[in-house]
Amino acid sequence: MVRVSGTGDAIAEGGIANTGYLNVDTLTVVQQRAAPREPASWPHQVGVIPPQARSFQHRAQVDQLHAAVDSGGSAVLNHVLTGMGGVGKTQLAADYARTAWDDGTVDVLVWVTASTRSAVVTGYAQAGVELSRADPDNAEQAAQTFLAWLSPKAGAKPCRWLIVLDNVTDPNDLRGMWPPDSPHGRTLITTRRRDDALTGHARAITVGLYTLQEALSYLTKALASRGREEPKDELEGLAKDLGCLPLALSQAVAYIIDASLNCAEYRALLADRTARLEDLEPDALPDDQPHAVHAAWSLSIDRANQLKPAGLAQHMLRLTAVLDSDGIPETVLTSQPALDYLSAADTAVTKAVTEREARRCLRALHHLSLIDHNPETSDHAVRVHQLIQRAVRESEPPDQYAQTIRAAADALHSAWPPATGSNTEIDPVLRACAWSLLDYGRANLFEGRVHPVLFRWGQSLSAIGPLVDTMGFFEGLEHRSNQLLGPRHRDTLAIRGVIAELLRQFEAPGAAVDELQEVLTTQIDAFGVEDPDVFTTRLRLAQCQADAGDTESAIITCEQLLNDEIRIHGASHENALVVRHRLAVCKAQSGLTEAAVADYEGLLVDYLRIFGAIDGRTFDLRTNLATCHARSGNFAQAINSYEQLLSDLEQAPGPVNEQLINVLDVLSYCQAKMADWASAIATLERLIPLAEAHWGADHSNIDAFRYALASCTDASGVTSDARSMWITKHIAPPNAAEG
Repeated sequence: MVRVSGTGDAIAEGGIANTGYLNVDTLTVVQQRAAPREPASWPHQVGVIPPQARSFQHRAQVDQLHAAVDSGGSAVLNHVLTGMGGVGKTQLAADYARTAWDDGTVDVLVWVTASTRSAVVTGYAQAGVELSRADPDNAEQAAQTFLAWLSPKAGAKPCRWLIVLDNVTDPNDLRGMWPPDSPHGRTLITTRRRDDALTGHARAITVGLYTLQEALSYLTKALASRGREEPKDELEGLAKDLGCLPLALSQAVAYIIDASLNCAEYRALLADRTARLEDLEPDALPDDQPHAVHAAWSLSIDRANQLKPAGLAQHMLRLTAVLDSDGIPETVLTSQPALDYLSAADTAVTKAVTEREARRCLRALHHLSLIDHNPETSDHAVRVHQLIQRAVRESEPPDQYAQTIRAAADALHSAWPPATGSNTEIDPVLRACAWSLLDYGRANLFEGRVHPVLFRWGQSLSAIGPLVDTMGFFEGLEHRSNQLLGPRHRDTLAIRGVIAELLRQFEAPGAAVDELQEVLTTQIDAFGVEDPDVFTTRLRLAQCQADAGDTESAIITCEQLLNDEIRIHGASHENALVVRHRLAVCKAQSGLTEAAVADYEGLLVDYLRIFGAIDGRTFDLRTNLATCHARSGNFAQAINSYEQLLSDLEQAPGPVNEQLINVLDVLSYCQAKMADWASAIATLERLIPLAEAHWGADHSNIDAFRYALASCTDASGVTSDARSMWITKHIAPPNAAEG
């Protein structure tokens, strides 16, 4: 109440009213506090539960929330619903709270939108004022009063309460704000975070995407409620296009209705790379949703960027956004090119990013549910939802996006095992990542060159076959390179060389020769005869000529190439040695066995001096030399050579199964030709289990080895279990009707 002398009458509600001027000497203010408010009676609700979304559907997580005990039989009163933005956590929490309120299982329900600490304090303070006569002018104190009120009091009537903290963005916001443990109280938190600071206090329930069936059910129900019916295959396609994300599905339905489209038309717009996500969202969001899909994760990205190591999360997410959503090996994202990209991408980073920091960055993104990071599954360690990927790609400036594509390609190539030691488990994952790169940044992979990762992709395909798929890949690559770089570009011609090699493997060496001669003419004209690519093509040409039966031309090609290499690099250069080896092979193929043996023996001296006895190239040369002895009929010398080679192979480090199998195979043949049946049988009995372990028991070569063993034992007059087994397997028993 305020009295001001010397003025007229005035009425003020909650302030000062004056009809004239104020004289501070005559102003008297008497403060009168409102009487403390009486506590609200039960049942009582504080805060507003979000309304149920249209076409809301029951999900398994609701049943988990209502489960009162855990697997060990202990009561569970606190739950954390965690998951990426847009999966429907708030709707599930609202359904749980609404059910508890409607069925009378709670006396007090408090709903707090808990995106900041101040919001939590404000929500608690309001509850404190309404329920425990807390001071409304001191929010912190009122919040603590409310938390104290929640604890059960001896002799007092128990209060069954439920507190929902919706959308907690930082576990630190709940420091000192956790509701007390009480047998009568329940706490439910929804959050995108997966930190132990949250999940350690309660049972964590992960809310994932809709299953395909749930997504189909939602779309069918949502469209039917608006008088629309769509083909099932189109609805399934839309669900997959949107990754079964509930938020995206609901906004897609709203857009389809508002724009008067059918499902197929919307899917076509969605597939159009010139359209952005924000162009395909309704002007008015349905179900009181706070964010459109394209912006649903922006706050999480900002938050992740603040986590240690600060400033890197956004750039790491950009790398993941151009690779395969279903699985990215951790080795790609922690490779040196990835670390270099992260180090250069943010001016806040003052030193080189380490592999450890890159992993910590992945964990930060995981904690915010922007990615799934499971280091235990190394091949598929990182997964990212396809719409998060698209939103990130569309938010990136064009010049930065080009850098990201190239950095991701460099990282993928760096992490890809070499073709000679390809990891068959990781290769399919890397090929999927390469496909995504080509899909999202084709032009960037052909800037000035064909990026090496595309060649590595093709090599990976050739390792698994069939050849027709590899041929199709390189033909498509040659077409793009020809268009973007030109027919005379070094990489375009290199791809044609690979295609010629595939033609040779397709048993079309004549076509390969024609292709290589065209390539060679262009390469010499463009780069000169001394260019390394010219050397590769000439060597490949000699092999194809020999395989085509034109050994005379092959020998001439090798001799001319050898003269040029000696002139350019000298006789001891590795290129010259490679050509000498190819020349010896061509002579052996042409029937010039003695000349081939002489070349091999002279070359072996240099190989032993330069590469050593256990080098793979030396082993190959010694194998070819022993084979030449066998072809010339000098089986004794061949056996001696193979036995020495076998002894050295057994001493060699690393896997040599394929070479051992080949040596044992030819050795047994030579021993049989010398009628040394006992040695041949012993060699074959060693060979067969080794081959079965390497190729599998049903491999066609195993039958040949068994037949050879049966033949040798038959010739030696010795009964053999192997021979009996072969006869049982391959010779049908006589027909019973024929006796």
